[in-house]
Amino acid sequence: MNATRASVDLDDASGLIAADRDGLLRAASMAGAQVRATAAAVEEGVLDPLRGERPRSLIWVSGRGTAESAGVMLAAVLAGVTAEPIVPVYEVPPWIGPLDVLVVAGDDPADPVLVAAAATGVRRGARVVVVAPAEGPLRDASAGRAVALSPRVWVPDEFGLCRYLAAGLAIAQAVDPAVHVDLAALADDLDAEALRNSAAREIVTNAAKSLADRIGGRGTAFVGDSPATLALARHAASFFLRVTGEPVASGGLADGLVALRSAAATGGGADPVDALFHDEELDGPLPARLRIVALTLGAERSAVVARVAGFDDVDVVGAQDVPDLAGDPTALAHGRPEQQLATLAVRLEMAAVYLRLAGG
Repeated sequence: MNATRASVDLDDASGLIAADRDGLLRAASMAGAQVRATAAAVEEGVLDPLRGERPRSLIWVSGRGTAESAGVMLAAVLAGVTAEPIVPVYEVPPWIGPLDVLVVAGDDPADPVLVAAAATGVRRGARVVVVAPAEGPLRDASAGRAVALSPRVWVPDEFGLCRYLAAGLAIAQAVDPAVHVDLAALADDLDAEALRNSAAREIVTNAAKSLADRIGGRGTAFVGDSPATLALARHAASFFLRVTGEPVASGGLADGLVALRSAAATGGGADPVDALFHDEELDGPLPARLRIVALTLGAERSAVVARVAGFDDVDVVGAQDVPDLAGDPTALAHGRPEQQLATLAVRLEMAAVYLRLAGG
């Protein structure tokens, strides 16, 4: 994210739209549509074959990328809700059987991991759900004996996190009466987040642009302090790498704070006094300082804020950090964890897109 690349101002809406030759802003704004399409499939009864006897476990097998991140987030946010464990894995465990529900999630119907998982689940008598395009080898492997929850709204897979989250929530609700999810309301929330971050809105009222402006031109690390936010941080880092082409780190909050302390102790960051009297024409550019973006849910925010007190290069970012949220500014802070994660995912993805477009 080199600042010298910038050729479009973040407040230049027409310039950003003109630079968006690949339709990235549209893709980043489609999270609500993806969730709404999943909700429509559920309303049509696609998941009805799953209902009935409670499963022993819900196994989430995924390839790489967003499907994997979604599985980890689902396991984290539903751990205290579902009676059965949600197990995100890379291949089908040897103990799978008729008592289990197997979710095969990904974007490539020819992925050998997904194909083998579907075939094994069907052979062992598990209830199998394919959250992937039901075509090619994956369709043949399930042989009509799996529930197909295929994508109805196409976007590049890096923009598909919210679809996987919605699918996982719907499946959990179908097999466990303790899970209550309103996918239509979640879709509305994500549409509202995309609208708040639209290109026409300026930085001062646009959380995605504001985040892009703060981290542009600096080394950045996304961090989390819980399994769910850590998974989101890793998703954000990989998404920024794919979209902006610039390396972005991810890790735990403790790792980020240690990095800042080490930089301060070794002189790796610019000294505040030197920065005050610095003249770039005489002294050259200041060394770039690491920016830590700490992602947090509403319930853990106060603890995270306390831990980062005294660090100037840490931004604590939660779903409620919206410059001009109408109504109750704390509404998103008290939303369900999956709602907050999905909202943050949309904001982070749009911030990455804005950095890409600002680079020309």
